[in-house]
Order: sequence, then C-alpha cells, then structure tokens
Amino acid sequence: MCREHFLRFVTAAEAEVEELPWGPHEWLARPGLVDAQQLQLVRVTMPPGKAHQFHRHPCMEEIIYVVEGRAEQWVGRESRVLGPGETAHVPVNEVHGTYNVFGERLVFLAILSPAEFDGPALIDVSRDEPWSSLKAPVDF
Repeated sequence: MCREHFLRFVTAAEAEVEELPWGPHEWLARPGLVDAQQLQLVRVTMPPGKAHQFHRHPCMEEIIYVVEGRAEQWVGRESRVLGPGETAHVPVNEVHGTYNVFGERLVFLAILSPAEFDGPALIDVSRDEPWSSLKAPVDF
C-alpha cells in the first residue's frame, strides 16, 4: 500500500476488530491500518472471568491503560489492581498478564512498540513455572 493510502484518522467503523479468547481487540493503530512503524494501539474489552494469561513480547514494550473496570495486572511476579486512569509499563520480554477477576467488564488500551519487528509478537508462558503456580492456567 502506498504511504498516502494509510489512514490518518481511525473511526470506530475503520478499526480492525480481532476476536480473541479473552475479548475483542479493536486495533486503532498498527502497520497496514496507519503508517505506523514505532507504535501500535489496541482497545480491548475483557468480560468478567477472562484473562490474557501470562505471556511475553520478545520484541516489544507495552503500556496498559485502564479505561473502564478493574484489572488484576501482573508485571513479572508483582501484581496490582488497576482502575480507570491507571497504567502498567511492561518492559521488552517481561512476563505479564491481565486478569478480569471482577464482576464488571474491563476496557483497556494497550500501546505497544515498535510496530514493526522480527520474530513472534507473543509467547504464552501461562503453563510454565513459576507462572502456572502464581495463577492456575485456564482454557477458555
């Protein structure tokens, strides 16, 4: 796609929606949608009882920003409950997980960088130790 054909503004109708086991992902910025090379932005709506279980991004760092609801957010072996307006920073290749253990939906933004990289975007470690002892893995 020519650089001039990328979107500069992304409306709800233009967001790329990806259905994942822990909730729909509305991609608002990523390569192919906008002319992004360094940033990706996704809005995730996570129903109660769902989780993006322990995983790591070998090539990306991430900021998680809670818009609505509460998240049991893990970064490494440390966890916090985050509410609206609160964030977590996840360094490159750091194991982390977002769990909705509450009775209301969770909406958060994930900002990932860079947008273009070599290698896998995500490696699930939820069934590996010590992570599986911290939170029992769940099949959704």
